[in-house]
Amino acid sequence: MATLREARPGDVVRVAKITGGGAIKRRIMDMGITKGVEITVRKVAPLGDPVEITVRGYELSLRKADAESIETE
Repeated sequence: MATLREARPGDVVRVAKITGGGAIKRRIMDMGITKGVEITVRKVAPLGDPVEITVRGYELSLRKADAESIETE
């Protein structure tokens, strides 16, 4: 299964699962990234960190480590 970190600009993906646990998972879910939500990848920085996405109508930047814990389909 692919992760959000592997997505390229312009891709529209759906969240399948959020891995990790505790505070990291809670923080990601508090940002509106939950199972089944669609994410559009807007930009990826040249070194891969951060990843700019659009989720639930607003733009958000995620660290590479956080993007790796979001599995997509």
